[in-house]
Amino acid sequence: MRVYLPSTLTLLAGVHAAREIGPAPLAAHAVTPALREWYAGGDLEELEYAAMSAAARASLRLLAADPSAPRRRVVLAAEIPDDQAARPRGDADLATGDRALVRLAAPVPWKLIASGHVDGPDAVPDIAAAADALPAADAGDDDAGDDDAGFTVDGAEGHDLLWYATQELPHLLD
Repeated sequence: MRVYLPSTLTLLAGVHAAREIGPAPLAAHAVTPALREWYAGGDLEELEYAAMSAAARASLRLLAADPSAPRRRVVLAAEIPDDQAARPRGDADLATGDRALVRLAAPVPWKLIASGHVDGPDAVPDIAAAADALPAADAGDDDAGDDDAGFTVDGAEGHDLLWYATQELPHLLD
């Protein structure tokens, strides 16, 4: 099963050093039955893009929680055994309405990471603004200074993540 794990460049450095993503349980995103039902007209590629986009939104939350992290969203794609991913059952897990959310029962070894997806340097100003506006957008505040907080957060999704092979990921940490 292909899963998408939200991260940051700071967290990626720790993952690279530890040679695994952990500890479990881990929140990830994948093509779930709920996502398939919601996006009934989508083919597998579109569904995977939707799951990766959900992970990118979760990466933005990680950036908002860590002001010292470089302002670039990071998503790690991994191939894991199907039995290691489960759809959350509790209301707290599903409160976000994230149809792609899964919980992983075990750490993900580096060797199972298929690729990394990272914002380009040109996205940094918009990602920084979105991370700063996220608390106001979550609170339903329509005003973050002179800008609409929700619009600012949504603006981050206008940037496509760049694809990196796993052997290229350490170069992002220099």
